[in-house]
Amino acid sequence: MKRATQPALIPMSPFALLDVWQVSVMAFELWTSSFSTIARRNQLWQTQPFFSPRMMKENQRMVTEKLEASMEAGLAMQKTFLDMLDGRHAPWWVTSRQAMQPYHQRSSANSRRLAR
Repeated sequence: MKRATQPALIPMSPFALLDVWQVSVMAFELWTSSFSTIARRNQLWQTQPFFSPRMMKENQRMVTEKLEASMEAGLAMQKTFLDMLDGRHAPWWVTSRQAMQPYHQRSSANSRRLAR
């Protein structure tokens, strides 16, 4: 029986280093866009009544997008876990990018939308 090799914790190839760099850039973009989105939403909540139709729609959209992103990230992690059970291991920089991608997309879109 052939034993599967474990992926390296430290990237050794230039392509893996590029993937690690992309994950770090994505994490930084996620952090900054989330921060600006939170600041803009707080400003909206302070300037408009919470029961206005626009704010109710925005709050509902916020919750829906968070749920969708968490479900997508959960599915990515489940797929990674099932792959691990099957003997296919992915490095941490690949799985972290897959888990962050839904949050990154929605956070960037929210930041752009609220900036208008």
